[in-house]
Amino acid sequence: MDNKAFRTIAYCMAAAFLLIGVVCYTAFAKKAPENPIRIMFKNTGGNVLFDHKEHFHDDGYGIECADCHHDLEEEGDTPAACSECHDAEGEDAPKRVEVLHSQCKDCHDEGGSGPVNCAECHVM
Repeated sequence: MDNKAFRTIAYCMAAAFLLIGVVCYTAFAKKAPENPIRIMFKNTGGNVLFDHKEHFHDDGYGIECADCHHDLEEEGDTPAACSECHDAEGEDAPKRVEVLHSQCKDCHDEGGSGPVNCAECHVM
């Protein structure tokens, strides 16, 4: 077999493997998780990486969804954005930073574990 024929076979095999790889990647792709795994809260005090899966999963803390998301009526509902019910400009509107601080820090204080100091959460 000459060099040209060998190269042609090699190119055809490479193209076939590429095509097989693309088909397999799309056919067996992992589905997106139903619940987020981690959430990044961006703010000027330093970003907070929240491990959502660790908090709600039974193997982690096993916290119920409605403990944090007060708008859920049934298990499996998707929580609405805060701005759908709370007017961000209103006088009675809770500030996001105050709500998250009270939810997170109060739960950590009650449970006796978890970060409660600024630098323990605001690290990024």
